[in-house]
Amino acid sequence: MSERVAIVTGAASGIGQAIAKALTHNSFKVVIADLNEVQGQTVAKAIGGYFIPTDLSQRFDCQTLVNQTLVHYNRIDVLINNAGFQHVDPIEIFPEDTWDQMLSVMLTAPFLLTKYVWSTMKAKGWGRIVNIASIHSRVASPFKSGYVAAKHGLIGLTRAAALEGGAHGITVNALCPAYVRTPLVENQIADQALIHGLSSQEVIEQVMLEPAAIKRLITPEEVAALVVFLCSEAASAVTGADWTIDLGWTAR
Repeated sequence: MSERVAIVTGAASGIGQAIAKALTHNSFKVVIADLNEVQGQTVAKAIGGYFIPTDLSQRFDCQTLVNQTLVHYNRIDVLINNAGFQHVDPIEIFPEDTWDQMLSVMLTAPFLLTKYVWSTMKAKGWGRIVNIASIHSRVASPFKSGYVAAKHGLIGLTRAAALEGGAHGITVNALCPAYVRTPLVENQIADQALIHGLSSQEVIEQVMLEPAAIKRLITPEEVAALVVFLCSEAASAVTGADWTIDLGWTAR
């Protein structure tokens, strides 16, 4: 895998950063795509990667990301669609612009990037696409209509692309993690602790992970480890699957 090139979106922090580091450790050359230029450049420098500032809500930026990667490395072997964000509101006041933005970043952008990398992967007869979905791809929560809709759609895209890619050596899979310990989630824990008058650990166990069997947060590195496997030769027969990393959330 020493010559293979991977694009990781939303790789300036959290899960994306852990994936970028893990792929680099496994001899991939990694392109960091993110809106945060300062942090993106820092991560790219730390792992010896290549940073491309990208607004995934813009079709032009999605095309530019692929084009610049091909210019810089002359190949794309792996695409990790990881970027995303959360917004919580009841349906009757859920902002319509936010809805559009969420679907653009978390559903349309993965489609566009898949489309744009498809021909180069198909020509080589090898490719790996991993969509970082969510436990909310499988179950819903109230007040998260935009996020749940986008993540459910991402599973459909994964399955359709897997069926088209199978004959060309392209595998397409999705990961569905529950709460992962990222800066975004840490902020949510602090907010919930203040609202409910609980400790941080009580928020994790009683609020966030009440349905789960294992009362802890997932680490970004645990998600990254599964991504590395799915990008390996050992996973060449694995496609169209949605891998649940949910601490037993959906075992009920």
